[in-house]
Parts: sequence; structure tokens; C-alpha cells
Amino acid sequence: MAHSTDTMAIRGRLLTFLHAPKGPEDSASYLYLKDGILLMQGGRITAIGRAEELKGRLPVGTTITHYERELIVPGFIDTHIHFPQTQVIASYGSQLMEWLETYTFVEELKYADPAHSNRQAAFFVEELLRNGTTTAAVYGSVHPESVEAFFTESQRRGTCMIAGKVMMDRNAPPGLTDTAESSYSESKLLIERWHKKGRQLYAVTPRFAPTSTPEQLRKAGALIREFPDVYMQTHLSENVDEIEFVHKLFPEAKNYLDVYDKAGLLGPRSLFGHCVHLQEDELERMAESKSVAVFCPTSNLFLGSGLFNMASTTSSKRPVRVGLATDVGGGTSYSMLQTAGDAYKVLQLKSQNFPALAAFHLMTRGNAEALSLAAEIGSLQEGCFADLVVLDSQATPAMRHRMETIGNGVGDLEKELFVLMTLGDDRAVRATFVQGHKVFDRTAMA
Repeated sequence: MAHSTDTMAIRGRLLTFLHAPKGPEDSASYLYLKDGILLMQGGRITAIGRAEELKGRLPVGTTITHYERELIVPGFIDTHIHFPQTQVIASYGSQLMEWLETYTFVEELKYADPAHSNRQAAFFVEELLRNGTTTAAVYGSVHPESVEAFFTESQRRGTCMIAGKVMMDRNAPPGLTDTAESSYSESKLLIERWHKKGRQLYAVTPRFAPTSTPEQLRKAGALIREFPDVYMQTHLSENVDEIEFVHKLFPEAKNYLDVYDKAGLLGPRSLFGHCVHLQEDELERMAESKSVAVFCPTSNLFLGSGLFNMASTTSSKRPVRVGLATDVGGGTSYSMLQTAGDAYKVLQLKSQNFPALAAFHLMTRGNAEALSLAAEIGSLQEGCFADLVVLDSQATPAMRHRMETIGNGVGDLEKELFVLMTLGDDRAVRATFVQGHKVFDRTAMA
């Protein structure tokens, strides 16, 4: 995406987080401007402040987009999603291992075809933007073509994306397996071609322990040592049958996490999807290594995998870093709003709470911190990329009806956020901006 040096501005209700909320009503955790202006140039935010203070100082010729009623927040960030599973979503009747064999592997075989990968990449990125997601940690298929297609589309749209070629050399169909050596060499070429090209970032991506030999996991570790600023993403402790399978495949390991630890895959840039059934020693090692546990509530519910324990994971005695993610296509929605709503329900079942402030922090600044990108995305602050989502809390009749009881007083912002995360979905996204440019506009679809 080519960007001019013209100065642009967005005016309206602006919300950005300063740090993680300590609980409901923690107004010190965020900045909320009822009538604010966000000034942008060259794709980045150059100023934020009250409209009455900034409007007289705008450069001559500044283009202003004004949203009088909607809420403007940083673009949503999804820390775990599968690009080749766009046509696996809503597949009936299986738990994890059977679901992979029956549905997922069948679809992923198609991504050997570059033309198919290109078509799917265009749909996938557009769907993310339609849901207000401007950054995601993305799994490709085993085929390098899938990652080439995805990064090419992301580069065209100007989005910041993290992605990698899945590595799996066993327990998958022949058309979906590589070898330890080929997975290393293909991943290395993709790193050299795409990592830090524009806003694209690479993640070494062994799918999960059941589909990788110890040798392949060691090769993944070798890539991380060779390129220490890349990411690592995989799955961990999602399903009880999966965990038992890992114990049989790696009898020498102390536990599931230890399989990855022995290969050198833990660290501040390591994203472990699910983490539903972790034991205390695994949580301690996650915290020690600063690895990230990625909470995928929608897919955990859909596949019957279990309920994530936020309180245990983030315990103050050894807090583990946490991200929130859709996990499409096990997850059934691209919407981070719906994902946050499901997270609330999961934690209710664990007798825990998920206040609206915590949810919106996690979808924006919190996930940016989980990705070590808080200086670049996730906040409406000077220097950050101008990736934004405009939210309409009256997008549906039910939402409008509910919002009639919510005013503009103290505490009403949190009520509005809770309406958005429990009743909202893609329809609540009025517009999405990437580097200050509008890349999705719901009103244009009418």
C-alpha cells in the first residue's frame, strides 16, 4: 500500500489503554476523549488530544474524517489464526484429532496450488479487516506457496502480519508432510524473503508435537537461534487425547511443554495456542521463559477441548503472559468482539471474571504486548501505526435497544464496551483504517 505524506485526522470518541486494568472501573488504565482528534501522517499517529485543543493547530489542507457517535479504538490484534482453514470453519461433529483428519488436512492439501492460495489470501485478509482486525499471528499450510500468497496480500494492504509455513513431517497425509531438512530450508528462505519486509514478520511454525519428529523440532529451534528476532508459534495442551498422544510419542519428556523446551522453542516471542490443561510445573516454566499462552475460547468451546484457567495462568506468584485469539477455523468467528464474549462465558464457568476493560485492553494493547509490538501497534499514541477500528454500539436493533438504557456518565463507557463484546460482531465494525487509510467502510456496502 502506497502512502502519501499528506496529513489526515480522525475526530470522534477516542479510547486507548495505558496499561492493563486492575479491574472494573479502573479509569487510570485508559485515556478516553469524548471529542478527540487523532492526527496522522505517513501512516503513523503524530498527535492525539481534545478536539478543542487540536483543531486550531491542524496543518492547512488536513483531511478530517468525523465520527460523531461511534467509538474509535486501536485495530484489533488476533494472536492465533489459521489462514488455510477459511473453508473448514463450521465443520460439524468432531473433537480435535478427528477434526484435523476429517476436515482440516483435506482443505490444506489444496494450498499447494498458488492460484488457490492467492484467492484464499485475498478473502482472508479482507475478512480480517471487515472484522476490525489489523494484525494477526497466522498459520499457513505446509506449502511455502501459502505463505508467499498471504504475505503478498498483506503487503499489498499495508497490514502488519506475523505468519509462517507449518512444519510437519509425520502423522499427516503425504501431500501435507515435509521433512526435517526441507522444513528448515523452506522456512529459512521465507524468513530471508519476508521477515521485516515492510510490516511483515515471520513465525517459525511447527504445527504441534504430534506432527513433528524430534529432529524437526530441533530444526525449528535452530532457525530461532539463527534468526533470534523471529517468532515461534505452535499448539500446546489443547485436548486430553492430544496430550496422551504426545506422551506416547515423546516418553522421555517430563510433560508436553518439555517437548518444546528440549528443542529450544520457548521464549518471549513464542506463542503457544490453547494451554488449556497445563500443570503447575509447565506454568512455572512458561513464566520463567516469558512465553505466551494464547487463550482461544471460541475454538475450545466448539471442539469441546476444555476451559482455559485465566486466574491460574496469570497468578501473581508466577504470571504467564497471555494473548487472546479467534483460532479460526476451530474458532467459529473472525470477530475479536465475539471472541471476547466467549472468553467472558468460559471464565464465568471457571468462576472467574472478564471485565470489559480487561477484554478491550487484551484485544488491543495487551495483544500488542504479547507480540512484543506495543511500540508499533495496539495504542492510539504518537509514533504508533495508525491502525484503527471504528465501532458502532448501535449496529443492530438489539444493540440499539440495549443502548437506550446507557448514558454518558461515569461507568457508562464500560457498559457500552460490554454491549459491544456480548452483542457485537462484524456488524459493529463501522470502518477499519490501516496506516491512516480507510480499508473497510460498512456504509459503502449498503
